[in-house]
Amino acid sequence: MQDIIHQLEEKRELARLGGGVNRIAAQHGKGKLTARERLELLLDAGSFEEWDMFVEHRCTDFGMEEQKIPGDGVVTGYGTINGRMVFVFSQDFTVFGGALSGAHAEKICKIMDKAMQVGAPVIGLNDSGGARIQEGVASLGGYADVFQRNVLASGVVPQISMIMGPCAGGAVYSPAMTDFIFMVKDTSYMFVTGPDVVKTVTHEEVTAEELGGAISHTTKSGVADLAFENDVDALLMLRRFFDYLPLNNREKPPIRATNDPAERLDMSLDTLVPANANQPYDMKELIIKVVDDGDFFELQPDYAKNILIGFARMEGQTVGIVANQPLVLAGCLDIKSSIKAARFVRFCDAYNIPVVTLVDVPGFMPGTSQEYGGIIKHGAKLLYAYAECTVPKVTLITRKAYGGAYDVMSSKHLRGDVNFAWPTAEIAVMGPKGAVEIIFRKDIGDVEKIAERTEEYRQKFANPFIAGKLGFIDDVIMPHETRKRICRSLAMLKAKKIENPWRKHGNIPL
Repeated sequence: MQDIIHQLEEKRELARLGGGVNRIAAQHGKGKLTARERLELLLDAGSFEEWDMFVEHRCTDFGMEEQKIPGDGVVTGYGTINGRMVFVFSQDFTVFGGALSGAHAEKICKIMDKAMQVGAPVIGLNDSGGARIQEGVASLGGYADVFQRNVLASGVVPQISMIMGPCAGGAVYSPAMTDFIFMVKDTSYMFVTGPDVVKTVTHEEVTAEELGGAISHTTKSGVADLAFENDVDALLMLRRFFDYLPLNNREKPPIRATNDPAERLDMSLDTLVPANANQPYDMKELIIKVVDDGDFFELQPDYAKNILIGFARMEGQTVGIVANQPLVLAGCLDIKSSIKAARFVRFCDAYNIPVVTLVDVPGFMPGTSQEYGGIIKHGAKLLYAYAECTVPKVTLITRKAYGGAYDVMSSKHLRGDVNFAWPTAEIAVMGPKGAVEIIFRKDIGDVEKIAERTEEYRQKFANPFIAGKLGFIDDVIMPHETRKRICRSLAMLKAKKIENPWRKHGNIPL
């Protein structure tokens, strides 16, 4: 018995050491934590239950039979974050550069299968150079096994990827299918092919940072949701983010007690919208003044800035916020913003999170680049997402809601549950000047007449009452009572039940 206990301790110590002291020092030298240190920070103290610590690869080619390390480059198991269960895997770059083998993939698949069975989220801490070349197709098969689990788990349990090192080739496609991707500045990279391959094939000179760094993916590609300064910052923020999410698609998000009264008024909102209809204002100010304790967890803040998305709480309940941002492109919807918001709305719908939509949209972005880029199809993604969505939907129009963009932004016609407008709201097919120049085309040369007609159109449509007469707006509310009215609406909608017709799945316009 003593011999077995001694062997057990030896194997445990070998697994904890990963690639050894020197490689751990090299990891620290790059400003990165080890796989196990990351889990210690992410999970509640003492909550981690590790699985498959003794698993080793089965490769015998290229001298690999002499290089076996317990755990095989990934630490897997489950634990808790603020007392709520989560399954985790943390790739160990000190072991074969975190490269994925058949055994490595099996460990990840095991915790993903169990997460789906018990209804708990999966968090992956990715730090891998890609497929383990020595294993050839066995490694590729391992990736495909993980991909299959990503697809099966989608919409069942939340999946979060934290990129904490290089992710290349097949290693990027699993994160791409998860719900959220976070990165660490200067130490994490994502690309299908690295700088050397790019140079060989296309003759482009590009650094790893430019090609697939955290800044590139949070500002240019939109692949990642947020970039953090370092490992510690990333993991602490991930703990905070986790608190907004339900554990699975059968549960509602957690309620967090707040001392911020639901009936709170904010008189400063009465002057938020400028008198000049063409003058911008910051929609984020409205969000922060309306949600609990001014706490808004914004996602993709540096990508498609003309729309804002993120999580907040109203009366302690998690809500998803989607809002046009008049400060950027006048809040127009374009290709990038439509895709950004559509994916977020679909996540909220999958996980029972109510959606609050704040509207100030003059329309879809015109131009050849948008049309040739497929704005018709990409704009339809947002339309599809809202129309399919069955969770509580509360919409507020603060100023402009023109044309098809009015329809798309969670209008009453797309089964918006409660649709409010401020007195400053303008709901019409288009702005007064453009509308008059079409309706009274023959009078275009007559400046006075056009000005008169424009004012007439403005009087008729530059207010929310026509839509109110038709029942498309449930109430016109004073800006200062916005929080109170949204909270009351969400409370009323808590028991909402609505189902779409049965189908295998819809065919969203991809």
